[in-house]
Amino acid sequence: HMASPALLMRVVASAYSVAEKAATIVRNIMAAGDLGIVEKTGANDLQTKADRLVQMSICASLARKFPKVTIIGEEELPSDEVTEDLIEDGHCEEILKKTCPAQYTGIKEEELVIWVDPLDGTKEYTEGLLDHVTVLIGIAYGGKAIAGVINQPYYNYEAGAGAVLGRTIWGVLGMGAFGFQLTEAPAGKHIIVTTRSHSNTLVNDCISALNPDSVIRVGGAGNKIIQLIEGKASAYVFASPGCKKWDTCAPEAILHAVGGKITDIHGNAFQYNKDVKHMNSAGVLAALRNYDYYASRIPNTVKQSLVP
Repeated sequence: HMASPALLMRVVASAYSVAEKAATIVRNIMAAGDLGIVEKTGANDLQTKADRLVQMSICASLARKFPKVTIIGEEELPSDEVTEDLIEDGHCEEILKKTCPAQYTGIKEEELVIWVDPLDGTKEYTEGLLDHVTVLIGIAYGGKAIAGVINQPYYNYEAGAGAVLGRTIWGVLGMGAFGFQLTEAPAGKHIIVTTRSHSNTLVNDCISALNPDSVIRVGGAGNKIIQLIEGKASAYVFASPGCKKWDTCAPEAILHAVGGKITDIHGNAFQYNKDVKHMNSAGVLAALRNYDYYASRIPNTVKQSLVP
């Protein structure tokens, strides 16, 4: 008789299916053509119908299955009744078959916090830069990101009509990450990925000080971590507040599961317990390999400007 799968594996398996449902919602709204855009704090801080419906779908679907888990989403939404068509009840069988890492087998529902970014890269979504867009579901325990799901609704969208759109990447600490081909950036090259729409003097000064061979400017924290794990960039550097816990939780779990590292600009780990402030006010520094090389070269002037 097989023991029933550990709670963590059930949550990840459900989050996988919930993220795939989210991707379908994202694509359907784009295809229908009315994005329902509202400005939150300004022109670079947007919310669309996709952000709203996807968050309702993810949070309601997971809350129904795991009622004692704390779920924190980016959008402030009225607690309307969620229509049944937004509920995803499925799970990924393949994930349930995997053995939960021993240190996580005893976790109780009330000890988990799920951080949800329903549409990471909203501005890019509204501008049609669809490969920047991700759906992020991060799972934290003891204040630490331990598992994550990243869905790219438009992965492959430039491959033409017959291509299968979208993919789901997932990972658990102590187990690894799946759904992509782990690739290291070219040896000896310093390619930095950073923000596309939230640049400022500090962000640019910090990057210049690292003397990179090239700089890639793209939207979305999920997208930036994917650049690292697929070898397109060697470091993700963002010397500014602006990134939030729901941006970093899922990507952090996946990056850490394959041996990478992400911190704030000072080298502090991010905390993900439910009472933590949402803003990562001291920026982001991440790398799949050679994290220390970049950390040691962050200028003190930059560090002094960013208070954790």
